[in-house]
Amino acid sequence: MDKYSFLNAAHTAYFADLYDQYLKNPDSVEPSWRAFFQGYDFGSENYGMEGEIVEGVSAQIPEQLQKEFQILNLIDGYRNRGHLFTKTNPVRARRKYEPTLEIENFGLSKNDLESKFSAGEVLGLSAATLQDIIDHLERIYCDSIGVEYMYIRKPEEIQWIQKKLNINDNHPTFSAEEKKNILRKLNEAVSFETFLHTKYVGQKRFSLEGNESLIPALDALIETAAGYGVKEFVMGMAHRGRLSTLTNIFGKSAQDIFSEFDGKDYEEEVFDGDVKYHLGWTSDRETDNGKKINLSIAPNPSHLETVGAVVEGIARAKQDKKEIEDASQVLPIVVHGDAAIAGQGLVYELVQMAQLEGYKTNGTIHIVVNNQIGFTTNYLDGRSSTYCTDVGKVTLSPVLHVNSDDAESVVHAILFALHFRMKFKRDVFIDLLGYRKYGHNEGDEPKFTQPLLYKAISKHKNPRDIYAERLLSEGVITEGYVAKIEKEYKDKLEEKLEDSRKIEKTVISRFMHEQWKDFVRVDESEMMKPVDTTVSKDLLKDITKVVSNLPEDKKFIRKIQRLIESRQTMFDENRLDWAMAEHLAYGTLLAEGFNVRISGQDVERGTFSHRHAVVKVEDSEEEIILLKNVAEPQGQFNIFNSSLSEYGVVGFDYGYAMASPNTLVIWEAQFGDFSNGAQIMIDQYISSGEDKWKTQNGLVMLLPHGYEGQGAEHSSGRIERYLQVCAKDNMFVADCTTPANMFHLIRRQMKVNYRKPLIIFTPKSLLRHPKVVSSVDAFANGSFEMLIDDETANIDHVKTLVFVTGKFYYDLLEAQEKLERTDIALVRVEQLFPLPTEAMRNIIKKYKNADDIVWAQEEPRNMGAYSHMLMHLDEAKQFRSASRRPYGAPAAGSSVRSKIRHQEVIDYVFDKTKNNQR
Repeated sequence: MDKYSFLNAAHTAYFADLYDQYLKNPDSVEPSWRAFFQGYDFGSENYGMEGEIVEGVSAQIPEQLQKEFQILNLIDGYRNRGHLFTKTNPVRARRKYEPTLEIENFGLSKNDLESKFSAGEVLGLSAATLQDIIDHLERIYCDSIGVEYMYIRKPEEIQWIQKKLNINDNHPTFSAEEKKNILRKLNEAVSFETFLHTKYVGQKRFSLEGNESLIPALDALIETAAGYGVKEFVMGMAHRGRLSTLTNIFGKSAQDIFSEFDGKDYEEEVFDGDVKYHLGWTSDRETDNGKKINLSIAPNPSHLETVGAVVEGIARAKQDKKEIEDASQVLPIVVHGDAAIAGQGLVYELVQMAQLEGYKTNGTIHIVVNNQIGFTTNYLDGRSSTYCTDVGKVTLSPVLHVNSDDAESVVHAILFALHFRMKFKRDVFIDLLGYRKYGHNEGDEPKFTQPLLYKAISKHKNPRDIYAERLLSEGVITEGYVAKIEKEYKDKLEEKLEDSRKIEKTVISRFMHEQWKDFVRVDESEMMKPVDTTVSKDLLKDITKVVSNLPEDKKFIRKIQRLIESRQTMFDENRLDWAMAEHLAYGTLLAEGFNVRISGQDVERGTFSHRHAVVKVEDSEEEIILLKNVAEPQGQFNIFNSSLSEYGVVGFDYGYAMASPNTLVIWEAQFGDFSNGAQIMIDQYISSGEDKWKTQNGLVMLLPHGYEGQGAEHSSGRIERYLQVCAKDNMFVADCTTPANMFHLIRRQMKVNYRKPLIIFTPKSLLRHPKVVSSVDAFANGSFEMLIDDETANIDHVKTLVFVTGKFYYDLLEAQEKLERTDIALVRVEQLFPLPTEAMRNIIKKYKNADDIVWAQEEPRNMGAYSHMLMHLDEAKQFRSASRRPYGAPAAGSSVRSKIRHQEVIDYVFDKTKNNQR
């Protein structure tokens, strides 16, 4: 078969268009094509089903037309591989890739360079010489910008991109004033870093030097996006270049940054703060065309990619606000490092979430500040992929690689990304190739590990000076212009520095202060105060009616029908279970105007099939969500099954709660132990965010916990890990035993004028336990009980006082009833943090005849809440501890062994002589 027998899709489209044009008007096509079409009937046997020229036809194609196809192949070669042969690296030679784009690789020769070809029409050129076509392709695909997009599967997106690229050969055309503005922002970036370098010698600042063109790019992005109607920007970035971004883009006063550099104490005693390049900031900015926009840069830890998840959650929360007409009006921007985006698995989780119903944000602009090095690790040791941005191809997102020394190309690329995002509501990646002028933290010596690279960097001019020389040669600026604007900017910095040194203490502004203006920060004493969570029985009755009745005109699986109808029966019989506690808590909050968002793996039905917040119509799988109709008006109710991710989803929901304090935001683990996949979020944000950044957050985590013989990964929610990070006033931790207490706990979370993370260890077997029910009155008129006394105990008879938490209470209760032991009182600790120590001490005093006080837990001794009790309650040091022996794994895999160990703990609670737990 002749090698030109088949055409690829792009060629087929071109060929088909020409043929259609020929059929309509033969004289409108070039003579060689006209002669070709006259000789063949491409509408019948010679033209294949998929637009392929049938074997044998191509062998008779005239040589001129064969060359047209070869040029089409050449064009495709540039579109697919041109990014491999760009001038995008400012300090290193490009790696060599084969095959190259030499014309000989496409069956062409230098003798063809001056011949004219119609194939140029696919590039927007009329009949053009091969040399003109190559020059055009080189300027589009192989100059300071490399573009990857041919893997995209939507023809309209590819056509839009190609049309954009053809404009001015993918080169920017800025006015003199626009060029001066780019130079002005470049000068701010360069001058800011050099000022810090001289004033704070040796201090860590993680400078932007080598990638200063990020600043004019962000400036142009914000100004242009405002023209699209974007009202809010939410940005996340790690520490590289953050201080410059805060000052020169977000408008944070340099005075505040200098104060942070001076290491002054904070104005608040209860606030520990964080290093200056981790702090968040929110500001309002007026664009050059008079539009007002809100800018937020989220606080972040040193776990470099973590903030991306938080940014997406913040953006989605803002997009869900009623006043936002179009979700695209909130634009998330995530700035990555090249080593981090390639090395951190969280990025993949976020990319996979980007188009999911519960997590999409109408497209994120991802910018990689590419230093080509990770601390001391070369990029060749940091990834297996060709580019650090290759994760973006998972969602078929376009990727632009751009030389950071070419400021105009950087701005051009970022605007291209913006236009694509606003048009198609999808992610775009910008790979900003630059370098890191100094070591990782300015105190490091990079020549130890990259001597050749840093020899080149030491001789390299900064992007401002490179651009200034260009503008000077173009006549846009005159000699001395840069020196003048540099002096003006540094004089302002000097003034701010002097002002900062007159201030004794550092004041840290609250992140997203507008959303949090009605909330106060509180300490533990306030957290321990009772909260009115009562609700009328009529409202409970009305909500029960709504969640108990499916539409009569739709068909449902009979078992589901009975389950939903049983909710009404429970209410009528005054025996509400755990699922009803949830439904009525959510329903009453919705009726009061709060929003509810629940997210996690399988949360719509619930891992243990108890929730059924989303019911499917049997013959269509239409979703029925009864909680969307509990009142008029009511808050928004949204529940989403998540991807199989913990880290990314918890980060997203934490960000959502951070931006929406009037939304009850719940993340539920499939099993409690699975939350360890989000440990970085727990440690760096949930437990410490308020202490570091003044950020309140009301995220609720539901962690199924309980030893029912299901093995190590399906038993423990790792209570000990959460309790270990509890301190002062940073969070709530609870392990409830009654539906009513769960109901009031959830309601308490929203009825206070502050927000703290809430960790709830939820049951599994108790979801349908006959004794785990509460009365309607307990829901309506009760409150959250941090400690539940044993109402059946005879105080004078009690010799053993047992403190217990969670599901284990019911195991002990069953044993107590079986043994008919009236000398034991079982007291439930429902809130583990802040621990109700005074109430516990009062209980100890109450049972004055109890000479045996026990802390009982089903977890091994080195797990569970035992060590927490020892730390927070002095009296606990005298308690008899009844638990499994210390183990490395939370539970045994053998159900037989698990039952034996469990029973031994129970036996020891009731008989202290049986201290022989395995």
